[in-house]
Amino acid sequence: MRDFVDALTGLINKIRGAQLIDEEALRQILRDLQRILIRADVDVKLVYELTKGIEEEFKEVKELPPGLTARDYLIYLLYRRLVGLLGGDTQPDVSISKRPYVMMLVGVEGSGKTTTAGKLARFYVRRGLKVGLVETDTIRPGARDQLRQLSEKAGALFYSEDTNDAVSIARNGVKFLKANKVDLIIIDTAGRHRNEEELLKEVKAIYDAVKPDEVMAVIDATNGKQVLAQIEAFMKYIPINSIFVTKMDSTARGGGALASAVRSGAVIKFIGDGEGLDDIEVFNPRSFVSRLMGMGDLDALISRISAMEVEEEVIKDIESGKFTLLTLMKQLESIKKLGPLSKILQSLPIGLMPQLRNISDESLADAQVKIDKWLAIMRSMTMEELNNPNILNSSRIRRIAKGSGTSIRDVKELLRYYEEVGKLMMGLRRGRLRTFLKRFKAS
Repeated sequence: MRDFVDALTGLINKIRGAQLIDEEALRQILRDLQRILIRADVDVKLVYELTKGIEEEFKEVKELPPGLTARDYLIYLLYRRLVGLLGGDTQPDVSISKRPYVMMLVGVEGSGKTTTAGKLARFYVRRGLKVGLVETDTIRPGARDQLRQLSEKAGALFYSEDTNDAVSIARNGVKFLKANKVDLIIIDTAGRHRNEEELLKEVKAIYDAVKPDEVMAVIDATNGKQVLAQIEAFMKYIPINSIFVTKMDSTARGGGALASAVRSGAVIKFIGDGEGLDDIEVFNPRSFVSRLMGMGDLDALISRISAMEVEEEVIKDIESGKFTLLTLMKQLESIKKLGPLSKILQSLPIGLMPQLRNISDESLADAQVKIDKWLAIMRSMTMEELNNPNILNSSRIRRIAKGSGTSIRDVKELLRYYEEVGKLMMGLRRGRLRTFLKRFKAS
């Protein structure tokens, strides 16, 4: 994995050091990116689609937003496409939705299921849950003793039996742990049989016997793009709800494994990057790609471009004759991404929040509180209310105030402000708005 990170960091540095991103420079950068991804065992078709998408999107931009260079924009496109390749800009939900919650681990031999079971137990014990582990692997010598020891280290209960009936162990283990009032039951299954069909039939029998709330596939990152075939083999017998990718610290093929796993449709919840019980991480594509690209300031760049994109959405809404509370919420959220309020207030477009334009330094904290309060109010509204503020009667206002932790007066103040700014914005003729906004941004 280190080689992959180094190669990607080198490419970013190459982009940053380029004096001009012309067609030839873009072509060379994308060729380098293709080589890096293919060496990481990412599927060739996915590599082609990713680089082709970057090229097309980069060439489509005729005019970059003020303050943004072609190098910045190319890095942003690379970041966004990599995040998309690894599952999108979302954080998986690792909470436990019911108690007791039964999680079943499946995977091929050598994927690290037993160690993963211990890591998951430690992860949830540290979050205040009572966890129980069940070992149903009757094939691998030492599996039972290994999970028993991991259970002790993790602070979890343990159950197994000296029998070859894996289905019976699973059923009795769940019954035993439920009687002991555990919050989470993790069932470890075998990864080795005389043939694949026997393994899959046993997994299916355990699934039918205990009816788990979640089936998590444990995959080995060193298998690269082949993990998709492994996951799909299990999916012919049982549903796969989530994925844990192990050995991310020891392979250059981790990127291929992650990209391949995403194609299965299951959510990658965790990655493991070591043998210790604490070597577990909730998988977040955005933060993972940020680390891969070796850019401490990437978040700032993403926030700037994201704010610009939201502003463009706002302009289009207003130019099309729409100005709703949803439009206002987008605008205030984009403002918060742009940096310190003291700097933002000097160049707010169209006199946005005119009462704050000439605010003193001493009052900036109050101004920030007002923006945060208004955003809290709008986030407590339904989509129908945001798109049609005219339906906000007294009972709805009371509900919104209570839900946002504000007062009825605060909600009414927001609505008055919305009406004032709406009149100002809708009063601008079509086409003048974009020019007017640009003039304020340049000031």
